[in-house]
Amino acid sequence: MAINIEKKSKIKIGIPTASLPDIIFQLLIFFMVSTVLREYQGLKVNLPEASKIEKLPVTKRHVTTIWVDQFNNVVIDDVSVKRITDLRSIVYNKLVDDAQLIVSLRVDENADMGIVTDIQQELRKANALRINYSALPT
Repeated sequence: MAINIEKKSKIKIGIPTASLPDIIFQLLIFFMVSTVLREYQGLKVNLPEASKIEKLPVTKRHVTTIWVDQFNNVVIDDVSVKRITDLRSIVYNKLVDDAQLIVSLRVDENADMGIVTDIQQELRKANALRINYSALPT
C-alpha cells in the first residue's frame, strides 16, 4: 500500500508592480516641479562704458559671444576655451554654418589688452571680420 502524499502548493512571494508606473510618474513630476534650473550667464564681466552705443540690427541667432573676464579666461557661447588658438577653428565652423555671423566681444574692463589683440588675430585668421564690441552706456 503506497502512501498518497499530496504536494502543497508553494506560496508565491512577490512585490505587486501594478502601481509602480504611477509612483514613478509622481516622482518624476515632483522632481520636475521642485528643480530650479539656473541659466548660465557667461563669465562675470565688468563692461567698459561708451558714449555712443548702437544696438545690433540682427537677431541673436546670428551672434556668437566671446566673454573675457578680468583673469583672462575666455568663453565662447558657454564653452570654455583653454588656448586662444582654438578660437580659430571654433569660429570658422560657426561661420560655415552661418554666413551672417557676428562675433560679439564682451571683455572685462580690467582684462589685459594683449588677450584682446590675440583674439582679434585669431578671428582675422578665421575670416570673422564682423566684430561687435559690447559696452555699457554712460
